Amino acid sequence: MELRDAATLFLTACILCLILLWERKQRRPRSKLPPGPIPLPLLGNLLQLRASGMLKPLMKMRARYGPVFTLHLGPRQVVFICSCEALKEALVDQAKEFSGRGVVTSLNKLFDGYGVVMANGDRWQQLRRFCTSTLRNFGTGKRSIEERIQDEAQYLVEEIRKTKGSPFDPTLVISHAISNVICSVVFGSRFDYTDQKFLHLMGIINDTFLELSSVWTMLYETFPSIVRYIPGPHHRIFGHYKALHDFITERLRINQQTLDPSCPRDFIDSFLIKMEEEKQNPQNEFSTRNLVETTIQLFFAGTETTSSTLRYGFLLLVKYPEIQEKVQEEVDRVIGQNHSPAMNDRGRMPYTNAVIHEIQRFANIVPLGVPHKVTCDTHFQGYLLPKGTDVFPVLGAALWDPKYFKDPESFHPGHFLDEEGRFKKNDAFLPFSSGKRVCLGKSLALMELFLILTTILQRFTLKSPKLPQEIDLTPKASGFLNAPPDYKLYAIPREGGLESTIGEPWQTVEQDGGNDEPKAARHG
Repeated sequence: MELRDAATLFLTACILCLILLWERKQRRPRSKLPPGPIPLPLLGNLLQLRASGMLKPLMKMRARYGPVFTLHLGPRQVVFICSCEALKEALVDQAKEFSGRGVVTSLNKLFDGYGVVMANGDRWQQLRRFCTSTLRNFGTGKRSIEERIQDEAQYLVEEIRKTKGSPFDPTLVISHAISNVICSVVFGSRFDYTDQKFLHLMGIINDTFLELSSVWTMLYETFPSIVRYIPGPHHRIFGHYKALHDFITERLRINQQTLDPSCPRDFIDSFLIKMEEEKQNPQNEFSTRNLVETTIQLFFAGTETTSSTLRYGFLLLVKYPEIQEKVQEEVDRVIGQNHSPAMNDRGRMPYTNAVIHEIQRFANIVPLGVPHKVTCDTHFQGYLLPKGTDVFPVLGAALWDPKYFKDPESFHPGHFLDEEGRFKKNDAFLPFSSGKRVCLGKSLALMELFLILTTILQRFTLKSPKLPQEIDLTPKASGFLNAPPDYKLYAIPREGGLESTIGEPWQTVEQDGGNDEPKAARHG
C-alpha cells in the first residue's frame, strides 16, 4: 500500500510540475499582453466561454479585467476589446496598426488569404481600393444602386402578395431579395424567385451562416490540428464553399466570353478589365483567384448579414405592433401610397430611421466582429501587443453598452431619438465596425434596410400566428454570429380594406348562435 501511495504521490508531483512549467511558458509572452483569466492546460479558457451566447461571459470578464483582456482559445492567445472607447482607439486612432485580418481557421482554409475580406498587406490594400471605387461607381452609373434596390423591393412585394395572407417563413424570400441586389452589381443581373438553382444557393448561404455559430466551429477554431481529422458537421462548410465556388466560376466564364472592355456591365467585368491593365505589373494582385474569392466574399457578406438583420426586424415589428403602427403612420405621412420610398425621404422620417438603427443594434448580427491582427508591435492601453497578435473587436460590447443605451437588452427606438423626437446619432452604434476595415457594404446595407422595410410596411401589415407576448427573440444560433430564430408571419395587404375583414391572425371565426363575428381562440 505504501509503495502504491508513493507512486501516486510521485505521479501527482510530475503532473503538477508539468502544469507549472506549461503555465510559466504561457505567462512569459503574456507578460506584455493585457490580463485575463488563467488558462487551463491545453483547453485554455474554453470552458469559460459558451458557443451559444459568447457576449455575456465576455462582459463578465470585462467587469473583472477591464475593457481589454487576453483569452486563450486552446493554445492560441487572443486579445478581446470590449468597450466603445477602446474600440475607437484601436480601429480609428490606431487604424494602421490594427488593420490586419486575424485568423478564422475555417475561413483561412477556404480562402488561404485571397479575396478582399481575408487578404492582408499589399494584396488587401489593392483589392480594397479597387472594390471601394468600383462599388461607388456602380452607385452613380446609368442605373444607380438605389434604383436597383427599389426595383427589387417591388419584386419582393409581388412575391409576398402570392402568400395571400397565409403564414409563411420569410427566410428564403428575404435572402433572395437582398442577394439579388448584390447580384445586380456583381453579376449584372438578378434571379427569379422560382429559380431552383439560386434558391438552393440561398439555402447554402443560410446554412453556412448557422455553421459559423455552431459548437463544432468553435472547437475547430480552438483545436484545428485535431478537430480537422474528426468527422462532424464542421466539415459541411467546405461543401458549401465548393457550391458557391462552382457558381461564381460559371458566372466568370460567361462574363469572359461576352466581355466588352469599353462597356463594363458589372463588378466581374470591371475586375477582368483591371486584370488586363495590370498584367505587366509584377506587383499586381488582380488574379483569377482573387477575383473568384472576392466575388464569393461579396456575395456571401452582401446577402446574409443584411437579410438576417431584416428578418430580425420583421420579427421585432410583429412582437411590438405599436412600433410597426408608428412606422406606418410616418410612411403614410411622408411617402404616401403613390410612389416608392426613396433615400431622400429618410431625412424626414426620424422615427423610422431610429427603428432601423435599433433593429441593427438589438439584432447584433456580428457580436464579436471579424478578427483583426496588429501589423507591428503595438502599444495599446498600456500594453504591448506583439506583431501578429489576433484581436477580436467585440462590437456587441458597444451595441449593448448601458453607458450609451439606457436599456440595452430591450428593443427601444428611443435610443436613437432626442426629447423632441428628432433622430440622434450614437457613438456606440458600430454594427459595421470602424476604421480601415469598416464593412465595404455599409452604404449598400443601410439603403437596403431603409428602402425594403419601408416598401414592405407601405404595402403590408405584418402579424404573427402567435400572440406578441409569446414571440421568442432568442437567436437560433449565437456564437461568432447571431442568427434570428425561425418564425412565420402573415403579410396583410393594407389596400382595399382586407386588413379589417381578416381579423387578428391568432383569431378564428366560430359559430355562436348564428353570430359570425370573430371570436378570440384560445392559444395553445
